[in-house]
Amino acid sequence: MRHKITDAIRIQTNKTNEMEHSTPLFLTSSFCFDDAESMRAAFADETDDNIYSRFSNPNVQEFTDKICALEGAEVGYATASGMSAVFGSFMALMKKGDHLLSCNSIFGSTHTVISKYLPKYGIDHSYIAANATEEEWEAAIQPNTKMIYLETPTNPGLDILDLDMIGKVARKHQIILNVDNCFATPVNQRPIEYGADLVVHSATKWLDGQGRVLGGVIVGKKELIHDIYLFCRSTGPALSPFNAWILSKSLETLDVRMERHAANALHIATALENHPKLSWLKYPFLKSHPQYAIATKQMQNGGGIVCFELKGGLEAGRHFLNRLKMLSLTANLGDTRSIASHPASTTHAKLTEEERLAVNITPGLIRISVGLEHREDILADILQALS
Repeated sequence: MRHKITDAIRIQTNKTNEMEHSTPLFLTSSFCFDDAESMRAAFADETDDNIYSRFSNPNVQEFTDKICALEGAEVGYATASGMSAVFGSFMALMKKGDHLLSCNSIFGSTHTVISKYLPKYGIDHSYIAANATEEEWEAAIQPNTKMIYLETPTNPGLDILDLDMIGKVARKHQIILNVDNCFATPVNQRPIEYGADLVVHSATKWLDGQGRVLGGVIVGKKELIHDIYLFCRSTGPALSPFNAWILSKSLETLDVRMERHAANALHIATALENHPKLSWLKYPFLKSHPQYAIATKQMQNGGGIVCFELKGGLEAGRHFLNRLKMLSLTANLGDTRSIASHPASTTHAKLTEEERLAVNITPGLIRISVGLEHREDILADILQALS
């Protein structure tokens, strides 16, 4: 049996008559049929023939197949962005009267979808702390709980949730477990091995790795993905063939990139851990991390994100960002170039102050997406900005 990393490189669309080595772009809105019967069969779902690129496309399928191989999933569906993947996984599988139980430490836009839009469709929700015990998870389950949703590591606080424990709770109550694996990536962590039914990604981040294109993907159990596919086919959040082509090529280097990102991040975190300008620093593979034991159990490495709290709060955060000379200030992460952000005023600004503090998004919190530059150059820029 081939290794998953090899599959990420070798899975490829069937060669055309040109016998190309690299998959070509299939930039077409629709596909032709030889005769009326083959067209009828395709529309009747009797064949897997491509019909329309909103439904399927060779470039999109190649990318999806690679993610399925990496995650150990049965099937998948790729979307135009990470948030369309999250939204599609919610709306295709929940209905009026259902309940969603979510970790309270999640991406700001996901919180908006859960708290502002799901209630409009009659879908209830409640939040649970990232460090909740098994007993607390059990107590949070309601008779109408249809899905558990979580991120691990969380964005931006780097909390680590115990996938094994939560997977057991979900299976016991026959609840769909939906895991956002964006921060870890499938070369670092595979939630399906711990009982996840669905895994979602913003492919815009580490999967692309160079800040070029938007994309999302949902993989998991065949029957669940089929419902998601039907929902997305009708509502339209399809991944473009060009973006899929970019992302598929990116996956060929994901393993080596993430190894370097994680090594750089561990170096930065170790060097900054006791810096006098910081109240605290978190990185999953530092022994000082509250969930270090869980992180080392379910992750291959600590990933590429480091976060810390500046003494001095909001003003200290602004001062730090303004002093950076090399690190980029941008609304993204998972790039070859290191990025610094201030979640309280950007990605999580729509949360109330009380909501931010509840998930440890403090006024001076800085999130560093550690890139592929030389680790000493990254560290030097951070240190001079702290001085």
